[in-house]
Amino acid sequence: MLELPETTTIAQQINQLLVGKTVSSVIAGHSPHKFAWLNLEPSEYAKVLAGNRVLSARGVGMFVEVTLSNSYLLFHDGVNLRFHPEAGPLPAKHQLLVNFDDGTTLSASVGMYGGLYCWEKSSNFDYSYYQTALSKPSPLTEDFNETYFRELLAPAAVQKLPLKAVLATEQRIPGLGNGSLQDILWQAGLNPHRKLNTLSDEKVENLFLSVKETLKAMTEQGGRSTEKNLLGQPGGYPVQMCADTKGEPCLRCGTEIRKEAFLGGSVYFCPDCQPI
Repeated sequence: MLELPETTTIAQQINQLLVGKTVSSVIAGHSPHKFAWLNLEPSEYAKVLAGNRVLSARGVGMFVEVTLSNSYLLFHDGVNLRFHPEAGPLPAKHQLLVNFDDGTTLSASVGMYGGLYCWEKSSNFDYSYYQTALSKPSPLTEDFNETYFRELLAPAAVQKLPLKAVLATEQRIPGLGNGSLQDILWQAGLNPHRKLNTLSDEKVENLFLSVKETLKAMTEQGGRSTEKNLLGQPGGYPVQMCADTKGEPCLRCGTEIRKEAFLGGSVYFCPDCQPI
């Protein structure tokens, strides 16, 4: 699933590979998918996008936002985006194909779920998750500082939550999801089950630094090794806590990495480095 390191990486690749290209044709809704979310009828996508030139892209939390001359494209975190050079094969199943005037193509396909949205600049797209991501500072920026982080954690209701819920739910930190969470907590030496109100002031500071430094490292290395970029290549950041490392020795202490079901998903942690 796309999180901040991947949306930022893919946006950078779009800026390198797609800026200046003009959309020649669009196919939307080719492969029916119950959890592929569109904001328009499939036939409307070509009307909104065709003839537009790609201007820029950016990662906005768990979204990849693409600005065109007269419209926007927005991809939600469950969408797999691929750039196809002229000679490259296209996927048999896809929810969106954007063909360009030079014969290249951008394809978007949905795995479990994902959103593929477009709208004209003259209109608005009122999607709460997207608007929330736009309104909050990214952990990759200086505006996301320790003062701001502590303000996020201050409400009494938040203080009672386990760290997984604090960091990876309710869009408190857009783009930080369950995938990035695992290494952030491992780097900080904190267990995902642990309640926020049990942390000392020093541990809160360590958690802040881990959020900043881990997401920065993931982004600078082109995303996580468990996810793929616009060219179908895995990211360069070697994830330490994930399905691939379950049962393997912790890189720090050698204890076997554990997997548990928690809050509607899985968590991975070292029981020695991350005691409850």
